Amino acid sequence: MADYAALKKKVDELAERAWDFEGIRARINGYVANGIPRDNRSPEEIIASREEILDRVQYRAEEYNLIFKNCAQGTALALMEEFGLGNMEIIKALSPFPGVGGTGDMCGGITGALMNFGLYFGSDDPLDLSIMEDPERNPILISQRYMALFEGEVGHMYCADIIETVILGHRLNPGESDTAMALFTEEKGFEKCGLPPGLGCRIAANIIIDSMQ
Repeated sequence: MADYAALKKKVDELAERAWDFEGIRARINGYVANGIPRDNRSPEEIIASREEILDRVQYRAEEYNLIFKNCAQGTALALMEEFGLGNMEIIKALSPFPGVGGTGDMCGGITGALMNFGLYFGSDDPLDLSIMEDPERNPILISQRYMALFEGEVGHMYCADIIETVILGHRLNPGESDTAMALFTEEKGFEKCGLPPGLGCRIAANIIIDSMQ
C-alpha cells in the first residue's frame, strides 16, 4: 500500500531541488548526436551494483521528466540509458504518451517502462512467439507484475488520480487547456511529477536485474 506521507515528502523535495539543466541537456544532446551506448557490463557486474543502479535510474528519470516535460519519455530514457537499449526515435515516438494523449489516463511512468520491457525481454524476431511461453521472459506477464508493483508504490496508475492524490492534492488535467497547463506549471507540477517516473524506473530496473540471476 502506498505511503502517502513519504510520497508527499518526496514531492516536496522535487519541488525545491536545484536542477543541473546544462548537464542534463548535454547528456541528451549526446544521445541525439551519437546514439545510446550499448551496455557492456556482465550480469554479475550489474547485480553487484544493484543499489547504485536503482538510485541512478530514479534520479535520471526525475531529471528527464522535467527537461522533457514528459513522464513517458523521462521514464523510457532513464532505463534505455542504463541498460543500453533502443534509440532516440523511441523517445520521439513517446511524445504523445503522458496520460495517454494528455487525457489523464495511464501514467507515462508505466508506458515508458513497458516500452523498455519490450526492448529488453521481447524477441528480435517479431514472428518468433516462443518468448510468450516463458513466464520469466514474457513481456506481458512482466508488465502486469510491474503495473501491480507501481500501483502499490504510487497508489494509482492513472495520471489524473496521481496528480490529485499525490502530486498536487487537487484535480487538474494539464492537457485539457492552456490555462490548466499554466496552472500546473505554476504549481511546479513538472518538477513534482518526477516522482512516478523515478519510482517506476526503480521498480522496472529491479525487475530487469532480477531476471539476470
